[in-house]
This record gives sequence, C-alpha cells and structure tokens, in this order.
Amino acid sequence: MSAIKKSKLLSLKHFPKRGLVGSFSSCCKPSVFGHVEQGPADPIFGVAEAFKADKNPKKVMLGVGAYRSDDGKPYVLPCVRKAEEIVYKKCGNHEYLPIAGMPEFNKVAVELALGKDSCILKEGLNMTVQSLSGTGAIRLGAAFLGMFYKGNKEAYISNPTWGNHRNVFLHSGIPWKYYTYYDPKTIGLDFKGMSENLCCIPDESIVVFHAVSHNPTGVDPTPEQWKAFSQICMQKKHFPFFDMAYQGFASGDPERDAKAVRMFIDDGHQVAVAQSFAKNMGLYGERIGAFTFTCRSKEEVAKVLSQMKIVIRAMYSNPPTFGARLITEILGNPELKCLWLQDVKCLADRIMSCRQKLVEALKKEGSKKDWSHITNQIGMFSFTGLKPEEVKKIIKEFAVYMTADGRISIASLGSPNIDYVAKAMHAVTK
Repeated sequence: MSAIKKSKLLSLKHFPKRGLVGSFSSCCKPSVFGHVEQGPADPIFGVAEAFKADKNPKKVMLGVGAYRSDDGKPYVLPCVRKAEEIVYKKCGNHEYLPIAGMPEFNKVAVELALGKDSCILKEGLNMTVQSLSGTGAIRLGAAFLGMFYKGNKEAYISNPTWGNHRNVFLHSGIPWKYYTYYDPKTIGLDFKGMSENLCCIPDESIVVFHAVSHNPTGVDPTPEQWKAFSQICMQKKHFPFFDMAYQGFASGDPERDAKAVRMFIDDGHQVAVAQSFAKNMGLYGERIGAFTFTCRSKEEVAKVLSQMKIVIRAMYSNPPTFGARLITEILGNPELKCLWLQDVKCLADRIMSCRQKLVEALKKEGSKKDWSHITNQIGMFSFTGLKPEEVKKIIKEFAVYMTADGRISIASLGSPNIDYVAKAMHAVTK
C-alpha cells in the first residue's frame, strides 16, 4: 500500500455538514486579517475617485499629474508614435530582460541624465539599472541604501514634497524627516531656512532633492542657490539623492533641466539619480525609468551592481520590455531624438502658456491678488496659495478638484476650462 493510502488524511467527511459554500466564512476561528485597519485614501488618487463620482457637468480635474492636450484629452507624443511603428516592425520577442534591464536603454537613459560628455560615463563610474518608472527607481535606491549605507540612515525630504517619498523611504526601512523648503508667505523658496536645516541635520545624511520642477510647489532653486546647497552637502558629507521626474518637461530643454545633478557631480559628490520617462515621454502606463549610483572605481561599480541585482531579483525579478524599447529608439535614433526635443519643448511651452492665461483670466475676473507666483513657478504643478478651506469650497461649489494643499496640475488646464477655473479661484479667494 502506498504512503498516501496509509496516511490519515482529512477528507470532506471531517468537515461540518454545512456544505462548502459559506462554511469557512462562518467558521469560529478568528480572521487572520481582522485586526487590519482601514488605510487612508491616496491624496492624489483619492481626489480622482471623488472627481469620478461627481455629477456636475462642469467638473474639472486638476489633481492628477498627467499631461493633457488643450481640449483635455490624453496626448501621445508624435515621436512615440513613430517609435511604436519601428518597434512593431522589428517584431522583437517577449523574452525576459536581464535583471538590470535592457543595456541599450540603460546607456541612453544615463546619457540623458548626466550628458554624453560626462567624465563619470567616460570612465565607466556609473551603476545604472532599468526601473519601474520613477517610483520604482527611488524604491531601488532606498532599498539599497537601507542595506548598505554607512552614514546617518535617515532620509531628509523637502517640506512639502511629493507624497510618495515618505512611503517609499519608510517602507524601505529608512525613516524620513523634513527640511525647510517652501515659504508660504512669499509662495517661494525659503533659501535661508533650507540652508540652515542642511547645516544642522546630522552629518552624512541622505538628502532627497527634486532635480527640477519641484513637486508640488513648482518652485526651484536658482543656479546660485543650488551651488550653495552643494557646498553645504560637501561640508556636511551628506549624500544627495536626486528625484529627476521631469527632465525636459520643465523648461523644454533637457540639458538645462539636468544642471543641478551635473553641478553636484562636478563638485565631487557621489549621487543617486532616479529617472522617470512618464512625463517627458508621456509613457505613464509603461512604467519606464532608470536608477543610477555614481561610484569611485570600476571595481565599486561591479560590486554595487551585483548587490543591486539581488535587490531587484527579490523585488520584481526583472523589468518590462516595451517601454525600454521605445525609449531606446527615441534617444538612440538622431532623427527621433530631434523630434522628441521638439515634442517636449511644445509640452513645456503649452504649460507655460497656460500659467500666463490663468493669471490673465484671474485679473479679468477682477481679482486684486498677486498671482505672479503662478508664472514664476516651473513645470507641471503650481502651488496656488489656496488655503485648505478654500480648496474645500472650490470643490464643493464649483467641482474644481485639486489636492488639499492647493496644488494644481497646470497641464490639465486648456481653452475649455481656464476661464471657469479662474472664476472659481477668484470666487473662493476674494
């Protein structure tokens, strides 16, 4: 007789005669998950859910950071359409990518970030891997630092910052704290406060910077201010961690938008750079990004890459293919790259135009407030200066949706809604 026949396995006759349907749900054993509390809604996607449920025909969504055409429709860049045709014609297979991602993609991605003439790239001192967009890039960096960073294992993030920074570092085992960034009185950068904070925090801390187009404020340091922060970080031996989600999308010039990162490297810092191609390529759903550490030797690069592969293997094994193929075609083909530069300049110019039109519409409505901060800011988002109670009012009375801190996505404005949004903003602030 086999071992299976000899064993005393439970059969259906051992279960209560209530039938299988519903028998487990009514079992006396307490649920494993009964203690789990309801989690708070994501501040961005929670706004989107409320917007979808609103029946007001005039409703406007200004909360989610995705580019829209002037008529409010999702927009696919012409360079992406051309790249799609090329990729389809090549009829590539669907085999797994290497753990670190597509080598050709990693090459063009880091060249875009650091510049083709970067000494780091010429000497092979970069550890670059493909990631699951910008969020995934930050997660990889945070996970690696949580395991191997020997300095003060705390992440200092700007106040305010992109809401997910807190989650990513915390879930990577790295506690976070704020440093001063935004001055609500001037609706601008608190340079003095930020400088003092960077000087006062423990030596060798991880400092998270928005490389360009600060989210949510749209307020960026000047080149001179960046230089001062670089010097402070060098004196304090801080580790700069750059979140670069908007290269090219902010000013329309990828070289200009990468100045802060390149300045820190030129000043002698080792840095982390998390790249996203969601905004500047319009590839939101493809989840395509890259993560880079700069190192001191090729031997160090090899060791860091070996450990990063272990992190990736345990986290998601290896990245997806399609987005990497598109980016490689666009940045690796001179004709397509030229078209992309034109495309991204058009995106940035339209956003700048929307800023100006919104301010003009507010003045036309009769607003006496100074809205110049909207045109002084850069990138997709604007900190309008609306207070929480004003945000609640504009949502309730006008169905104009934004985050509770008054941040709006300028990219969601267009001819059909700018005047209405200006009317609503004036009504709740006069």
